[in-house]
Amino acid sequence: MASIRQVQITFDCANPERVARFWCEVLGYVVPPPPKGFASWDDFHRTLPPERQGSSFACNDPSGAGPRLYFQRVPEGKVVKNRVHLDVRVGTGLVGEERLAALEAECARLVALGAVRGQLLRADGENESCLLMQDVEGNEFCLD
Repeated sequence: MASIRQVQITFDCANPERVARFWCEVLGYVVPPPPKGFASWDDFHRTLPPERQGSSFACNDPSGAGPRLYFQRVPEGKVVKNRVHLDVRVGTGLVGEERLAALEAECARLVALGAVRGQLLRADGENESCLLMQDVEGNEFCLD
């Protein structure tokens, strides 16, 4: 049996490029180059039938270590809590006030990009503090 070596995380969304560019900023990811023969993704998208223009976008970890993120347009809006979410690990190894300061600093950066701050879950003896947030289309994620 072959083992899986890579994973792609796919987001359903209304505006794939907007959400992809948000996550590029959050994670330091990059947009891959357009297909050969095209100077830009806009040039490529204009060659597609109207219903497929802007229907998907992707971004990659420039180091190649993290998963590819893929964003696809879907007709329905988000209506319930995500069953899967990303934990953005900004406080790894930090505890107490130092961890809270790191979470708050990253939260401020992401809110400026269009994220929405949610509830702060304080350390409880079992888990360290984390901050619940939403991306530009309301998908939940945690600053951990």
